[in-house]
Amino acid sequence: MKSRSVVLGLAALSASLVLCLAGALAASAEKGKAAYLQHGCWQCHGYQGQGGIAGAKLAPNPIPFETLSNFVRTTNRAMPPYREEILSNDDLADIYAYLQSIPKDPDPNSIPLLNP
Repeated sequence: MKSRSVVLGLAALSASLVLCLAGALAASAEKGKAAYLQHGCWQCHGYQGQGGIAGAKLAPNPIPFETLSNFVRTTNRAMPPYREEILSNDDLADIYAYLQSIPKDPDPNSIPLLNP
């Protein structure tokens, strides 16, 4: 009986993880940009997540959503934690979608003026 309850517990955990990932995938980059600006992320991380003196580079290629979410909610570093009451899970997923939408810089070798 114990093994059945463990299996059921793992199934429930898997289902909640899938729902969390589905929410992150259904997010809006447009809403995310607005939330990024509204919540002041730009002040430390730059307008396009490029990083700055006070904040790490977030884009392009943001860290996995679960890692970002965990850090944002529980950080004890210079960045204050953003609890769900302040930054909803939907807003966080939208911010992540925005960070994912930021294009990579072009390869310097592909810019003719830089390669005479």
